[in-house]
This record gives sequence, structure tokens and C-alpha cells, in this order.
Amino acid sequence: MNDMNFTSAPTNAVVPEEPQALAEAVGEAMFAVDAASQGLGMRVVEMAPGYARLTMRVRPEMLNGHQTCHGGFMFSLADSAFAFACNSRNVSTVASGCTIDFVAPAFPGDELTAVAQERSLSGRTGVYDVTVTNQDGKTLAFFRGRSYRIKGQIVGTPTV
Repeated sequence: MNDMNFTSAPTNAVVPEEPQALAEAVGEAMFAVDAASQGLGMRVVEMAPGYARLTMRVRPEMLNGHQTCHGGFMFSLADSAFAFACNSRNVSTVASGCTIDFVAPAFPGDELTAVAQERSLSGRTGVYDVTVTNQDGKTLAFFRGRSYRIKGQIVGTPTV
């Protein structure tokens, strides 16, 4: 699947009513202003309500002293996927906590994929699981994020 090619700036135009279209509009708006994810070479490949799939190639400057991908970069990829998934319903949402377990290393040139899936959403809080894999489908890390909904939305003009 081709990545969603998010390059345009956020818009306050009409907010899509259909959940899939809304998730995609949110992803586009968020990515347009997400300098951290862009700077690390991440791509948003897929968005859906409560779901996001991002990719990132391991570059030489991402390597640690063992010549494997520094865990902080894998964490950043998982954290970004979590952020896109938990904001996909157009309610501004932030992390309230997260954990990660590294189970295998990533190497130079690996194409990492982080898939974030909503496990629970109730009131202002949610739980999301993110799995990071390499281009061969090997699991490298498990991330669990807890979210908290705040005031505001990503696209459109907030209604009172």
C-alpha cells in the first residue's frame, strides 16, 4: 500500500463525517505540523479510527554503540503511531503514560513499521498497543500507551 502522502497544511474546512475520511483528514493535518516525525523520516502509511501504521528507515545516525538502532528511535516511531491512532477521531488526545519492551534489534537500513491499535476507549482515557516490526515481519518491540483526551480537535473549527 502506498503511504498517504501527507504534505498539505491543516485546514479548517468541512470536517468529514464518515469515520474513515475523518481519520485520514486528522492524520494529514497532524503530519503536516509534526516536525519530529518528519525529521526522523517517518511516513504515515495508513489511518483508520483507533488505528495507525507508520514506517521509518533506520539511518546511520540512528545507530548506538552496538551498531544497532538506538531504542529511543524505535520508541519514537511507536510513540508517533500511538499519537496518530489516539487522535484519529478528531478529539485532541495526549499520552498519560507508556511502556516499551524491546525483543529484538533493528539494523542499519531496516524498514521499521509500527502498527498502533486501540484496545480500550472510555470517557477521556484509552489504551493502545503498538507493535514494531522490520521489513521481514520480525517483531522488534511491544509498546503500550495510555491516552488522555483534552479540549480541542485536530481539524475543523471546534463547536461549543
